[in-house]
Amino acid sequence: MLEHISAALTIAPIQRLVNGHAWFWPMCETIHYVGMSLLVGIIGVLDLRILGLFRSMPIGALKPLVPLAMAAFIGNLITGIFFVTGTDSGASFYIENLSFQLKLAVLLVALINLIIFRLTGLEEAVYATPAGAEAPYRAKVIAVVSLVAWTFTIVFGRLLMYNDTLLLFLGM
Repeated sequence: MLEHISAALTIAPIQRLVNGHAWFWPMCETIHYVGMSLLVGIIGVLDLRILGLFRSMPIGALKPLVPLAMAAFIGNLITGIFFVTGTDSGASFYIENLSFQLKLAVLLVALINLIIFRLTGLEEAVYATPAGAEAPYRAKVIAVVSLVAWTFTIVFGRLLMYNDTLLLFLGM
């Protein structure tokens, strides 16, 4: 099954683009790293404020930064697609990589967590929290899950090139 997924995700025109220009891969990595820094920086500060740090600031003051975090996520998604579909060895490097699979799993947790935050009305309650006040308890749970999920997204993303080390560490 993984072979079929790998074959479907190996896209020759993208491979030619990625591998035909020496500047393309480093440019995508730069966009990906800057995007992750913006995304985790903004969402991390928001999560930490929800958890009670920076109480002198109303949580709603961070709301104008959220579209920038979303743009950063979209940039990361696009560059991630280039990485997976354009690698010269084919998508199997990623699809069969435990680090990549775990990265996608915790990324899915982060996205489900965000959907819960937005659809349950917590978002409005959080942004209405004034300076000095506590965010709702349920929002704090969402913030902890967010911080953990984004941290492990970075960790497993970094371990992509060290998958053998991860497998050895896990005894696999």
